[in-house]
Amino acid sequence: MPAAEGAKPTVAASASPSLVGRWQGPLPIPGGSVPVEISIIQPGANKLVATLDLPAKRLSRVPASLTFRGDTLIFYAVTVECRFVCVQSPDGRELRGTWTQPGLRVPLTLARFVPGALLATSGSKAMAVKTTTYHTEEVTLTSQLGKTKLAGTLSIPDGPGPFPAAVLLSDMGSHDRDARQGDYRLFATMAAALARQGIAVLRLDDRGVGQSEGVGSQTTTAELVRDARAGLEYLRLRPSIDAAQTGLIGHGEGGNVALLAAAQPEPPGFVVTLAASGLVGLDLLASQPEPVANPADTASAGVARRQLWAEVLNKAQKLRTSGSNAAQVETFVAQQRLKAKNEERKRVEVMLKFRRTMFEIVRQTASDDQAQAIVVNMLRQRYPNQDPALARARAAQLIMPWYRYYLKFDPKLSLGEVQCPVLLLNGTNDAEVNASDNLTALEKGLKSNKRVTVRRLPGVNHLFQTPISEQLVGSGGTPDLLVSTSMLDTVRDWILQQDSKPAGR
Repeated sequence: MPAAEGAKPTVAASASPSLVGRWQGPLPIPGGSVPVEISIIQPGANKLVATLDLPAKRLSRVPASLTFRGDTLIFYAVTVECRFVCVQSPDGRELRGTWTQPGLRVPLTLARFVPGALLATSGSKAMAVKTTTYHTEEVTLTSQLGKTKLAGTLSIPDGPGPFPAAVLLSDMGSHDRDARQGDYRLFATMAAALARQGIAVLRLDDRGVGQSEGVGSQTTTAELVRDARAGLEYLRLRPSIDAAQTGLIGHGEGGNVALLAAAQPEPPGFVVTLAASGLVGLDLLASQPEPVANPADTASAGVARRQLWAEVLNKAQKLRTSGSNAAQVETFVAQQRLKAKNEERKRVEVMLKFRRTMFEIVRQTASDDQAQAIVVNMLRQRYPNQDPALARARAAQLIMPWYRYYLKFDPKLSLGEVQCPVLLLNGTNDAEVNASDNLTALEKGLKSNKRVTVRRLPGVNHLFQTPISEQLVGSGGTPDLLVSTSMLDTVRDWILQQDSKPAGR
């Protein structure tokens, strides 16, 4: 940060006067949230002065610098080491960004305090959105299939309710209740963000993970629907939950689970899908990269590509020294780049063809032993330097009940029965579930439902992370992976819009 941030709580007059006022909101912390307020006054024509209030720490009127970098605002209270990097919403009513202090780095939205008024969301209709504090409860429920116990966390707004609510459903594979991948926690962040806006959220450990019973590898998509319905039933019995506005939010396969549940009797009040598939399971899986067969082989391939390109650049330099003009050298480099691109495309095509053939064999071979033997042989031929144990493990994975079910799963078959409100979201940078192909297929299947909303989120990937170009750099020099605020805002606004519509809509 520039030195100017650390000492003087003023900025030049070029700052927008619309920032003047009080900005309030709940700061998410582990297990709940605490209130925070930033006040901005304009004592003169050429400066703004900001102060910070953190009642939970008994801090009030702490001086904070206010610095501008283009459209980005940076508040920094040097005495308490708190920084808020944000942008002002287009309507001027919110400051949205990231709060950082020692040991904590979280998304934060502050709303302009207007006595006697309510805020409006970015949706098509004016919506009453009030930030609030919330608390969490550890819960245990039972899925009817096999009487399996599932454990999770309920994040519920403070107050009497009744609140709209949602169950979070995870992507394929076994995940904990936070949908944790390294330091990135998609579901934990979603639960906190929605609970602060008055929406209760239940997130569960998948079968065989954390405190939930069962075996994840033996669980099929159809069985996951029963777990989702168990979550719905649990929420609907809570007196502080609005049973009519209790829905499902699913990521990846979880989105398809939500749609399947919506096609059954007693459907959810709404469904939100985050990168759900619209393609037959085999087609979706065959379009994805094969897991790394051998890290050493991958590293070796990377070295080979770099060496090849180094040779191209060396040849280009020789052309320059031998008298070739700039245009000739540039043409040579462009031709070599195109050649490398074509070779990479062919490599990917061969890999995808291999995956499709392998999956087709698994799908068509009823005997597990026979299917496993064929797949092991295929993997050994394709990856001759691979540890044989890895090939056996991969083959064993492909004959598990989930894989056998999913390879034949067609998500479009039951979509005609879905009549509850549906929000379909996909990131344009999703390399696992192509937004164009899958959203188009889902829209077609849901064409009889007049309450379907479709959104494509620019630059967002399959994990719904804020694009790297918009991330803040962490202490290690690499961007901190944060959940996309555009996704969080879209989901929040859409759910509250459903809650505002009259019964019988």
